[in-house]
Amino acid sequence: MRWWWFALALLPALLFGPSSGLAGERFIILQSTTSTQNSGLFDHILPRFRAATGIEVRVVAVGTGQALRNAARGDGDAVLVHSPEDEARFVAAGHGILRCRVFFNDFVLVGPAEDPAGIRGLSDVAAALRRIARAGAAGRALFLSRGDDSGTHKKERRLWRAAGLDPTAASGSWYREAGAGMGATLNMAQALGAYTLSDRATWLAFANRRGLALLLEGDERLFNPYGIMVVNPARHPGVRFQLAKAFRDWLISPAGQEAVASFRVRGQQLFFPDVRCDERSGS
Repeated sequence: MRWWWFALALLPALLFGPSSGLAGERFIILQSTTSTQNSGLFDHILPRFRAATGIEVRVVAVGTGQALRNAARGDGDAVLVHSPEDEARFVAAGHGILRCRVFFNDFVLVGPAEDPAGIRGLSDVAAALRRIARAGAAGRALFLSRGDDSGTHKKERRLWRAAGLDPTAASGSWYREAGAGMGATLNMAQALGAYTLSDRATWLAFANRRGLALLLEGDERLFNPYGIMVVNPARHPGVRFQLAKAFRDWLISPAGQEAVASFRVRGQQLFFPDVRCDERSGS
């Protein structure tokens, strides 16, 4: 029977040894967007944050709408997305605190290099969308939407409204919905020869460009700000508040902003520091 006593003596080590190591881990769950993930930004900045603090950031990369819904259920410690109106609603509903804008880039319209809708050279994105719609109705063009309630999809819908159009009436004909992230949507646009709206960062990082070209940029309505919030621990007691706040504080610090500014793809800066904190959210 000695083997039984020996096994019993080992049981605490077997049960508590590994778990004590896990308990010592310092990490947060960050709900964020596919654009920040696909562009490579997180691969650039998160190792710097971990080196400075010892805190690991585990990213859940989904569309902005899904990221906010996840965080509203308490599935995450911080949120980094790009839809200011939805961020404000998230804070107003009591789910988020310590909201700050942290950086920006912009959106671009890309499409087939032969440009059947004739938008190349335009500076007005609403006029470009009207041309795409006319060409689509004539059977000469396709537009591919993210269709996933992401920040990019929300921006696209606002731009169609600015153009005075509702393309969803043409869903399944010249207006298609990918229901996918930015990288997958660009791949589908390349395969279909379709126009689409992309954040510039993912477009620059996108390798499969054969047949696609950047056709319109620079309209002020294509501005794309990103904001961070800590999930409210008063609403969700399981939130790793101090660790999440440490990440938010680092990101708005000179060190965090320098890390963002130094990220480049093909020699181009993709994100631009821009710290503006919302005092109403406890900042």
